Parts: sequence; C-alpha cells; structure tokens
Amino acid sequence: HLASMRTPTEMIVGLVLCPCGLLLTLTGTLAPSWRQVSLIPDQPMDVVLEQGIWDICRERQSTHDRLCGQADELRYFEQVPVRVAQGLMPSSLVVTLLGLVVAALGVRCWQPEPRHPVAGVAGLVLLLSGLMSLVPSSWYTQELWALPAPAGSTLTVGYSLVLSYLGSCLEILGGLALTLSFHHCCKER
Repeated sequence: HLASMRTPTEMIVGLVLCPCGLLLTLTGTLAPSWRQVSLIPDQPMDVVLEQGIWDICRERQSTHDRLCGQADELRYFEQVPVRVAQGLMPSSLVVTLLGLVVAALGVRCWQPEPRHPVAGVAGLVLLLSGLMSLVPSSWYTQELWALPAPAGSTLTVGYSLVLSYLGSCLEILGGLALTLSFHHCCKER
C-alpha cells in the first residue's frame, strides 16, 4: 500500500518539464531577438538589428549601446509569420498556465491519491500549448530569410527563437508525460 503513496513518475516529469518550457517560451516571446540582422550596408560594421515579434532593437556591439523601439521601415511587423507569432505565443502562455493549474489539481499535492483523468486532461492541454508555440516558431524559421531586411545584410537566428523552440519542445514532452496518466484509468477499469 505504501507504493501507491508515491507520485507517479510521468506526473513528476510533466510537472518539471512544463514550467521550464513555460519560462523558456515566456522569455522567447518577450525578448526582441528572433532574428539578427548584421553587416548592414551604409552602417558601421558592428551594428546589429535584433528583430523580435514585438520590438526591433539596434545595438553597437563594440560599445554595447542598445536602443529599442526602432522604426519599422521595412514593414517587418506586417508580415504574416510575425503576426501569427504575435497571436499564438501569448495564447500559448495562457493555455500553459491553465494546463499547469489543471495539472496541480490532478497530481495529488494535498491528497493521498492522484486524480489520473485530471492529470491526463492537463497533459492534453499542455501538449496543445506546446504545439501552439511550436507552430509560429517553426513558421518564422521557415520564413526567416524571406522576411524583409536591408539589402545585402546578413541574417541569423536569434536566441529568442531558439528559446521558443526549446520551450515548445519541453511543453510537448511534459504534456505527453502527463497524458500517460490516462494509462492508469484504463488499468483500473
């Protein structure tokens, strides 16, 4: 009977991975570096533009002078992948928070037994939230070089996009782990 008092491994894995994914996705959503534009013609060699989904920052790497709120002269924010990311990334964060609340109710924080169906539903919600943030990250990566940039400049992936990808993957894995809680419901029947 003592063995049943332990929290199942899949629930622990889900409750560790999903909050980590939430933090990475939040950072990726807010930080302005989905794409870096460097070696811009008619600009000093050390000037880098960092484009996010909300802001464009200009940084001189030699002095680390950074100025955000740059004018969107190339209509970067009007591009469909950027608009989709502006909608889906915050939505994903809200769905992740909802999934974590449901997971807390399903995993037995204050009860002798976990509620496996509730934890399984939380896993599905968290899986959905991971997919909601993976779609804009993937689409943006696909269109990275097609999005408007100064002619002759060099484009690279920014750290915010990488963090968004990692966060999405952690949420998907954590959601899948929690979804395994449905297995216990089937065994009980």
